[in-house]
Amino acid sequence: MNNEFKLMNLKGTNDFLPEEQIIRNRITDTLRKYFELYGFLPIETPQLCYYDLLASKYAGGSEILKEVYKFSDQGLREIGLRYDLTVPFSKVIGINKGLILPFKRYEIGKVFRDGPVKLGRAREFYQCDVDACGVESPSAEVEYFTMTKRVFNEFNIDIEIRFNNRKFLSGLLEYCGVSKENIPLFITSVDKLDKMTREDVEKELINHTDKKIIDKVFNYFNNNFNDLKNEFNNTNIKILKEGIDELDKLINLLNELGLNDTCVFTPFLARGLEIYTGSVWEIFDKTMKFKSALGAGGRYDKIITNFLHNGNEYPAIGMSFGLEPIYELLRQKEEEKIIKYDVYVYAFNIDKNLFEISELLRNNNLRVLTELNNIKLKKAMNMANRENIKYVVIIGEDELKNNSVSLKNMISGEQEIVKIEELVNKIN
Repeated sequence: MNNEFKLMNLKGTNDFLPEEQIIRNRITDTLRKYFELYGFLPIETPQLCYYDLLASKYAGGSEILKEVYKFSDQGLREIGLRYDLTVPFSKVIGINKGLILPFKRYEIGKVFRDGPVKLGRAREFYQCDVDACGVESPSAEVEYFTMTKRVFNEFNIDIEIRFNNRKFLSGLLEYCGVSKENIPLFITSVDKLDKMTREDVEKELINHTDKKIIDKVFNYFNNNFNDLKNEFNNTNIKILKEGIDELDKLINLLNELGLNDTCVFTPFLARGLEIYTGSVWEIFDKTMKFKSALGAGGRYDKIITNFLHNGNEYPAIGMSFGLEPIYELLRQKEEEKIIKYDVYVYAFNIDKNLFEISELLRNNNLRVLTELNNIKLKKAMNMANRENIKYVVIIGEDELKNNSVSLKNMISGEQEIVKIEELVNKIN
């Protein structure tokens, strides 16, 4: 029997070394900060679920179940790894009867999908979800858009939020003569217009819909919202009228709040999935140097309602920030080396002074790497350069007699004797 094995990761999983994880932590820390500023509370749900929970009548559909990691535990119970954070959120609403609605929560956690692996698609990845259950206002999107803009301002990323309304889009297609059975197919195809040419989208549709109907739909896509509102002012199609009214209220608010430069009405946007019942949106890097969406969201008033099926209504709205695309964009933008440590503390003799001075610096929120091996000073300086550490504190016997240490700036090369009580101010 060959006991040798190759050290490698399972395909679709990754190790992230400090330079990478520092960026990723910065993203999740920033998201948590703004989620909580906007009144969303943290929860954590198990990665392990009963398979029946994952396979219940949820809008994820049968296709997603093909990607569920499924196994039996020692009690022969059928278990699955969660594939998103919405099913666990629905479960939390269902089993915690005392929750007061609206319930605003966020969760940042790993999910798992046993699907094809390609760029931007892994088997184990983080979702950063922020949702509210029990919110009926069709203007709730404004809070999400405002929060999103503030998040990306902190990342120094100029974004564009493209938004639409599924009621409007479905009603528009019905108005143009698309049969009700073909509307889902039509929506799936036109949603690709930001990734495919009109000609390629038409090829998908031509076998299902008349060319005149396709042309009529695409002509409407070229109009601005005010023209569309005037065009459909007297429509008898209920869903179209509801979509226009919801969009009108949202767009007026966005204009009043000065968000119209960031938020762009995009009449063909659908987000593909049929789970969405109202507003939908996607976030893009305004420069389009990075093509993938950086996050997306929408209103899904039926998921939790249908999931719990207890006679109550559970209107919901939420979004997910894409940790992976945001990470890739920030990694590309990083011009300087990642700073892992603020200070490196070296002593010729490892004694209490080494630890006391290191703790003094840490007590002032400085990230300290303490040298715990008896290495030569030259080797220590080389290590500080390699790790891109700006300051090195050198503790020597002669300096300590005067309650001082040597402080070297590794960028300028300057070295000076500093009193220990002045050390923090010199570094800051």
